[in-house]
Amino acid sequence: MVAPNGARRTKADHPALPVTIAETVETAHACHKAGAGALHAHVRDEEQRHVLDAGRYRELIEEMALKVPDMEVQITTEAVGRYAPEEQRDLVRALRPKSVSIALKEMLSDGEQDQARRFYHWTEEAGVAVQHILYAAAELQRLFELCDSGVLPDAPLQLLFVLGRYAKDQKSAPQDLDPFLEGLAQRRSRSQEIDWAVCAFGAAETKCLEYAASHGGKARVGFENSLWNADGSVAKDNAERVAEVAARIGL
Repeated sequence: MVAPNGARRTKADHPALPVTIAETVETAHACHKAGAGALHAHVRDEEQRHVLDAGRYRELIEEMALKVPDMEVQITTEAVGRYAPEEQRDLVRALRPKSVSIALKEMLSDGEQDQARRFYHWTEEAGVAVQHILYAAAELQRLFELCDSGVLPDAPLQLLFVLGRYAKDQKSAPQDLDPFLEGLAQRRSRSQEIDWAVCAFGAAETKCLEYAASHGGKARVGFENSLWNADGSVAKDNAERVAEVAARIGL
């Protein structure tokens, strides 16, 4: 999966970072040819600010269906300090996307666990695939507790482990994955199917994704998390990052 822009970086950070729908679709097409099977999509307003806008997302999904039909589109509900859980839920209900990433701690940040339970069970019934974003091993354990208590539906899990987001200078390292792997190992006695992936901030992105792949995980790569190739050079564009990682993990 390619994450070509994220919520925070702009063209001031890299001129090839896509901010319009047309640019995002063009980038997705290039990344698909380079080896990416899915797009993790953020949409921006005219000032390049991240927005949870159902209309903009709908336009992006429609354009992707026309121009890159074989590439899955995953939207995000990322709050970036601007959006409440209710607004995040409203976006998903209005759009009914095939796939969405949701940070567990953001969805539970208002303490409305009953609202979260109804929402997560609705996504399962509506056929909306939720990838749960987790920033620490403690969040993984919390997620398992929510599964056991029925807040999350009894269904296969899609997880994204985020490495380096809260590290000094947002620098990740392969061993940052180990606590998550330990948490997964403790859960192996259960029959629940778990599909997991990794994204990693900073110049060690490639090494982290190689490490994840060697342990059975999937990779999310792109300018949302890192601008750098494995040799420390700044990548020309997202497709270059995808190509490098795809080659390293044998795709």
